[in-house]
Amino acid sequence: MSDRLPPGLHIVATPIGNLGDLSARAADTLRHADRILAEDTRVTGKLLRHIGSKAPMSRYDDHSSDEQRERIVAQLGEQAIALVSDAGTPLISDPGYKLVRGARAAGHAVHTIPGPSAAIAALTLAGLPTDRFLFLGFLPAKAKARGEAISEVADLRATLVLYESGPRLSDTLSALADALGPRDGAVAREISKLHEECVTGTLAELAERYANAAPKGEIVVVVGPPGESASASEEELDAALEEALQRLSPSRAAAEVAERLRVPRKRAYARALERSK
Repeated sequence: MSDRLPPGLHIVATPIGNLGDLSARAADTLRHADRILAEDTRVTGKLLRHIGSKAPMSRYDDHSSDEQRERIVAQLGEQAIALVSDAGTPLISDPGYKLVRGARAAGHAVHTIPGPSAAIAALTLAGLPTDRFLFLGFLPAKAKARGEAISEVADLRATLVLYESGPRLSDTLSALADALGPRDGAVAREISKLHEECVTGTLAELAERYANAAPKGEIVVVVGPPGESASASEEELDAALEEALQRLSPSRAAAEVAERLRVPRKRAYARALERSK
């Protein structure tokens, strides 16, 4: 690559952990850009020092104003401006799509320098179907909104991928288990770093594992698609609950039947309450 980058917006993927994952093309772009737009200049500054880049930086994130974005777009005809996020591929649960849209609308070139993405890396680690998947980003923090978001994708026959923080992980896994039933899942963290980890199991097993031990680091949750037997009929559900309710409380009966018939626990529990009245 020549020292002179063509004018326009250059979307640069950066490492999600291991600095060795930065591509040669990405490093060259960050060395020769006229300016770098960074989500956090302190984080990106460490990467720039590592590769010997002295390109000037300015902050660009979800709080950037429309006026700031318009000024950046106006400069793209003359300058090569690189966009990075703190880690991974920009625009994937990170700011940037409005800037790309503005650049294209103004007729400026937009280039992508592909590279690491935590969502894709977690899919490769999880051992779950990858032929069809849906990226959900971060689920809402509040329980009601989170439950509604999960319900929207409950019947989708695809693997689900989402980001989460350590303190919220157990609640999210529990909500997924309640709404989706005993699906297979995986929790991947510290991807490409020294303590990389990918723990697999059913959603309920994972929720229990992390109930009292919030992990550190960047976390990706992967949820397998519903199984072929996930949609038990009402007659099958009622028959199984009738037998279980003779031995167990409604909540325990629902948990047992949900596991056996591979139906969402909420569905089984609601039906158990009706039959126990």
